[in-house]
Amino acid sequence: MRQALGKGLDALLPKAVPSQEQSAKPFKVPIEKIRPNHLQPRKNFDPESLSELSSSIREHGLTQPIVVSYDDASKTYELIAGERRLRATELAGLKEIEVTVRNPQNDKQRLTLALIENIQREDLNPIELANGYLRLMKEAQISQTQLTQLVGKSKSAISNTIRLLDLPEDMQKALQFGQMTEGHARALLMIENPLERQRLFSVIIEQKVSVRELEDLARRILNAPSEQAQEPRRTTIPAPRDKAPEIKDMETALQHAIGTKVEIKTRKDPSTGTITIHFYSNSDFDRIVDILNK
Repeated sequence: MRQALGKGLDALLPKAVPSQEQSAKPFKVPIEKIRPNHLQPRKNFDPESLSELSSSIREHGLTQPIVVSYDDASKTYELIAGERRLRATELAGLKEIEVTVRNPQNDKQRLTLALIENIQREDLNPIELANGYLRLMKEAQISQTQLTQLVGKSKSAISNTIRLLDLPEDMQKALQFGQMTEGHARALLMIENPLERQRLFSVIIEQKVSVRELEDLARRILNAPSEQAQEPRRTTIPAPRDKAPEIKDMETALQHAIGTKVEIKTRKDPSTGTITIHFYSNSDFDRIVDILNK
């Protein structure tokens, strides 16, 4: 859990006015009455982490209420922040969850609260965090100076995180799904030449090099004489084997449908190959099997 924000969430939104359906204090509501947040900033939820949180909630209960708003017309609640906790609670087989009710006046306030709460409490991967920072600055119209005060990070730390979005999509996905670390990604950003950067990326995926080894390779490229850099490079770095766009699209679609990492590898005959579905616990395996059986 990230360190609490300096200004806190109360500075962004007031608590809801108590009524028969709302309370100034956290209280429990049926999970079936909670609608998803239509502005949810988080897209990927690590199945293993979700399963671990579910087990913790089953054994110890929920330590932090989720944040919702109340719709008097439909007598339901819309999630503002805490989707990971909501999913884990549902996965634990519980029918109710503790909530705190807030009154956002518009989508800007709702998005700001959701993004801030996610950045503060959830274990976002670096790409999700970078997108969260950008959305706060662009959609919620928060300056970088204001953002440093809200999240307790320096301007340089925020800039370095946002710069990860300069990487191509395949490298961003590798960072999201744990195929490389943020240190690897920063070493890739040292290289501006797209071909050289792609070759370094292949080293990460195929040779599992450390961050220090990758940084050494990047410096060798940067320090090479300019006339040599213009010639075809003879190097031990393997040429990338890019997947066809349609295969990447299929992987993405399956990952979203199943909720876990999926890899598709084709053979010489592209009409044949293998599909690898990753699972991270027995309950996660059972969940995937249930999805496939439907």
